[in-house]
Amino acid sequence: MSASTDTIYALSSGALPAGVAIIRISGPLAFEALLKLTGRELPSPRQVALGSIRDRNNEIIDQALTVIFPAPNSFTGEDCVEIHSHGSRAVMASIFTELDNLPGLRPADAGEFSRRAFENGKMDLLEVEGLADLLQAETEMQRRLAVEQSSGKLSALYDGWANRLTRARALIEAELDFADEEDVPDSVASQVWDSVSQLRDEIAGHLRSGGSSEIIRDGFKVALVGEPNAGKSTLLNALSGRDVAIVTDIAGTTRDVLSVDINLDGYLVRIFDTAGIRDTLDVVEQEGVRRAVLTAETADLVLVLQDNDSIPKQFAASVENQRRLRVRTKTAVSHSNAGSDYDLSISAKEGVGLAELRSSIKREIERRAGAAQTLVPARARHKKRLEDTLNYVSDALHSEAMDLAIRSEYLRLAATSLGRITGRVDVEDLLGVIFSEFCIGK
Repeated sequence: MSASTDTIYALSSGALPAGVAIIRISGPLAFEALLKLTGRELPSPRQVALGSIRDRNNEIIDQALTVIFPAPNSFTGEDCVEIHSHGSRAVMASIFTELDNLPGLRPADAGEFSRRAFENGKMDLLEVEGLADLLQAETEMQRRLAVEQSSGKLSALYDGWANRLTRARALIEAELDFADEEDVPDSVASQVWDSVSQLRDEIAGHLRSGGSSEIIRDGFKVALVGEPNAGKSTLLNALSGRDVAIVTDIAGTTRDVLSVDINLDGYLVRIFDTAGIRDTLDVVEQEGVRRAVLTAETADLVLVLQDNDSIPKQFAASVENQRRLRVRTKTAVSHSNAGSDYDLSISAKEGVGLAELRSSIKREIERRAGAAQTLVPARARHKKRLEDTLNYVSDALHSEAMDLAIRSEYLRLAATSLGRITGRVDVEDLLGVIFSEFCIGK
């Protein structure tokens, strides 16, 4: 039996042991497998039935709930079965042993259920990627971004753009084929290019908003920099709520870049603790300083920590263009006016000023990402295809001297590029990479 017609099965719930475990079976032999496991007639579609799961000797393995989903009305578009049993390792091992012994059944590969859903037209590629992101979401904003994508709203936007490009091409073809006919008005060309120009502006605006999705999906990067003993490691521990970094009074304790992820009101924030920046003859510490500067250069926000009134002379000017906050540390001052030399005053050890610091970081995230905007391109793959689409549309608009057929071809290439985002066109080489992100059972 080929891979495309195999019946597959896997544990689709969490790690064992668990209160309840869900086994999913999908394929042409799914219902037959359930009959052999239960020894009784199938339940009504999408109706939960309680009964015994039995082995080949008719001995009871467990009492379980079973549900069947006849094709095409299932997640994969195939006949599907779910078995909800007690989640002990012994129960799962016994059920899997029985499934292993049934001809035509095999364990599912990572993401194989979702891949079958894609191949059977139940989901497009954007929705599949959104589902993968939803399974991995750790914060509220990540969840929202993934839901927008997995629900088909982003696909609908791109399909709408593709349809507008197709309509523009159809009008151009009409002008080419029936230019001498009275049924084709002279204003067709101007209508087409006005519409395409508007579409170009919409795609460009959509691409500009793509930076917010990177911040939501991959995290907002905050670098803690400053001279040795400025309180960077103490602040990292205070923000994370645990002892991530070693804190001592010895200058140069932190030699490498440490990081911790925190959930800041629904946003994923990655905090980076760096080595103290100073002139040193220690080769290891020099490397730590180099990495500190590099981290600051690639961060979304730099917190320059100081426990004195002087600006650290050693702090490289190479990050001058980065968004930064000057933070006075090791002070019990709690008022918001930190003085002209500082944006904030905190005392991480006593917890003073941390709430204001978190609020400042959140305001910076919302300034960069938008407070609630989620209908944005979520992955680098999407942005690359959208950039290609924008370039093709721009070429069509800026080629007035070219033949209409060539300009129409640019629009066709633009629509094809959009189709590759949703998986409607030529994406076989991407499928293995995308579905490998899924866990077994999904």
